[in-house]
Amino acid sequence: MRYPANVFIGQIRAYEGSRPSAIGKRQVDGALTLRPLGLEGDQQAEKVIHGGPDRALCHYPREHYAYWAARFPEQAALFSAPAFGENLSTEGLTEHNVFIGDIFRWGDALIQVTQPRSPCFKLNFHFAIPDMASTMQESGRTGWLYRVVAEGEVSADAPLELVSRLSDISVLEAGVIAWYQPFDDEQYRRLLSAAGLSASWARTMQKRRLSGVIEDNSRRLWGKA
Repeated sequence: MRYPANVFIGQIRAYEGSRPSAIGKRQVDGALTLRPLGLEGDQQAEKVIHGGPDRALCHYPREHYAYWAARFPEQAALFSAPAFGENLSTEGLTEHNVFIGDIFRWGDALIQVTQPRSPCFKLNFHFAIPDMASTMQESGRTGWLYRVVAEGEVSADAPLELVSRLSDISVLEAGVIAWYQPFDDEQYRRLLSAAGLSASWARTMQKRRLSGVIEDNSRRLWGKA
């Protein structure tokens, strides 16, 4: 199947009470060049935790916005693409039917799913909802990230088309294994075996297997240890 996509890019700007972010994006039409680190004109702040080869693009399902508008009715007007800072917005692709390692053709480019998006505390400030990051993670409606397998010209006129499926672990299941279950060495081993998994997630799962401990995510979700 082919999935038409809206495309968004953004620039880094300051947020009161938080650190700079490029989460605020704008829709673009026409041709763009996709490079190994992302779309031309798109920026990421704090590249230690955002951006990089395994996180070159962020994809968020458009159909999730109805859930968020109902969950937070006072902020309902905020919930439309690209409120979560996504580069790609589609209908028909969700965490349930997209799998780690999936390769999509997009225009002249090839992109590969590497991990669920790991929500961070900047979402709390962006939506003025103190627990938005943790709520997003708990909901499973996180979206996902891509690496660029082959760069090239892309556009909103070029739909996404699945061309290869390399694992049996959906984006949703990857999140379940990482975030919702107690320590489970067998499930970490299984996730590590998923072709295309990002280096950072592979490192985290391997560290858990070696230490027997699940790391503290407070800093990522709340901006503090």
